[in-house]
Amino acid sequence: MGRCPHGKEGLRALSTRHQPNQPNQQQNPRQQQQNQQQQGRPRGRERNEQPIRIVPLGGLGEIGKNMMAVGYGDDLVIVDAGLMFPDEEMLGVDLVIPDISYLADKLDRIRGIFITHGHEDHIGALPYLLPQLGFPPVYATKLTHGLISVKLREHKLLERARMQVVDANDEIAAGTMRVGFLRVNHSIPDAVAVVIHTPVGTVVHTGDYKIDYTPVDGQPADLGAIAELGAKGVLVLCADSTRVESPGYTPSEGVVRETFEMLFNKAEGRIIVATFASLLSRVQLMADLAAQHGRKLALVGHSMVNNVQMAIELGYLRIPAGLMVSAEDINRVPAGKLVIVCTGSQGEPTSALTRIANGDHRFVQIQPGDTVVLSSTPIVGNEQAVARNIDNLMRQGADVYYQGRAQVHVSGHASREEMKLMLALLKPRYFVPVHGEYRMLAQHAEVAVSMGVSRENVVVAQDGDIIEVVPERGIHIVDHAPSGNVYVDGLGVGDVGQIVLRDRQVLSRDGILVVVVTVDSETGEPIAGPDIISRGVVYERESEELMDAARARVINAFRAASQNPRHSADWGFLKNKIRDTLSEFFFDRLKRRPMVLPLIVEV
Repeated sequence: MGRCPHGKEGLRALSTRHQPNQPNQQQNPRQQQQNQQQQGRPRGRERNEQPIRIVPLGGLGEIGKNMMAVGYGDDLVIVDAGLMFPDEEMLGVDLVIPDISYLADKLDRIRGIFITHGHEDHIGALPYLLPQLGFPPVYATKLTHGLISVKLREHKLLERARMQVVDANDEIAAGTMRVGFLRVNHSIPDAVAVVIHTPVGTVVHTGDYKIDYTPVDGQPADLGAIAELGAKGVLVLCADSTRVESPGYTPSEGVVRETFEMLFNKAEGRIIVATFASLLSRVQLMADLAAQHGRKLALVGHSMVNNVQMAIELGYLRIPAGLMVSAEDINRVPAGKLVIVCTGSQGEPTSALTRIANGDHRFVQIQPGDTVVLSSTPIVGNEQAVARNIDNLMRQGADVYYQGRAQVHVSGHASREEMKLMLALLKPRYFVPVHGEYRMLAQHAEVAVSMGVSRENVVVAQDGDIIEVVPERGIHIVDHAPSGNVYVDGLGVGDVGQIVLRDRQVLSRDGILVVVVTVDSETGEPIAGPDIISRGVVYERESEELMDAARARVINAFRAASQNPRHSADWGFLKNKIRDTLSEFFFDRLKRRPMVLPLIVEV
């Protein structure tokens, strides 16, 4: 069995147990057929061939931050480079991106970054990671290329990036590997699975997918090509696990149209729709319905405006002439004749909908009779922010629709029966569930076993696990690479770590005390103070007795320390003494541990 660094029973149970010289358990005919498929290679050479290394750097054991490295020999390709939005404990953090320490000494081996689709959790880290990776070539389909270009242009990196547009028929040479693509469906057009052909077998990474027979863009998944690839033989399948807990099939995007047609017929005032800036199918639906009902369409939100403009230029959005009005002209259009599409469906603090809900948006203020639609499902960790916006919108008189009240959104991820279909078509020998929290990965592994994949051929991994695959010898977790979160805070990337976050949590919970003592530089005797400034601990004017007692404690501690010749001029020791004394005092009196910053001024 491959070594499992996590020591978790569930992971052990689904990790490989098969040793090279041990016979497999009795197999069913389908498994025998899979093992007979040798990807066009003679069996005698396999023992001398190198392993495929699969290293997830994000997206396993979590939602978002998707990134995976796949290597063979001296060649390495990367699939996706996404970000994750911070949870409430990551105070002040704007974005979370993958830790790419594993790649730091392998930059000359990276043959390219291959992007499955244009959502933030798959492309959002590119502006931060490309400079660190030395700007390797980035391969993406036409729309995804456009979305990445918008992002890189905002970061002033577009001129340095090496971008190449691909489609489902292309195949890219990546050293000893070849990389192709399969068209799949998702909640954004131009989504593809990435197919990595190595000298020892084929690795398929599905990206995010579902099987939609009536997609808005009229381009269903290429099930024929997927089945043809499965017939040729797939060594490893890495497949999206996000909706494994949902039985049956994910509804088509076309279902959402029925709900919005009902809302358009019902609404008498403005219709405000919040959705992802990259969910262009939803923007197209709003444009179609606005034209059908004689309404104008306005876009609000920087990313929304940029993405829609790019999609129109590339031909992915069809907006009738004269339909759109600028955000500045919103209040010139009668309420019953306007549709507003904005960002902020996840409750992001600086997004358009949050500012509208808080009443401080420049152009949009809620009016009685407005209909507001949150056309998305809250991402894990965003539920409270979304609920807060809904409450604030309703307090201002808006009629708010959200998932749960009406079917205003459908997922772009496969449900369990679609996962089974993907497994049946591709018939992989080895299986690695990706994109999901740990329980989702474990359940997806069980789905694969139910579809005939041998249990010892399934690995439930987590970020940083180094997975090695050798045909006929098995799949193993052999080591663990550095992995985790890198925090983006303003212009800083990686300069906020766990210690800084812990300090921010202390400040938010218990406050801060600044203690200023003026001392004689020669004798070390206190001349003035101590002055104690409190922020977030107590209100000084209402707690004079408490603050006087705290000052007395500081003076006593200072004098006791200064009487010792070894410490009389040791300001570091005296600062620690003040810090410890006040921490103990306020914990005894208030059961709080505020951050204490001593400041000694010499005169």
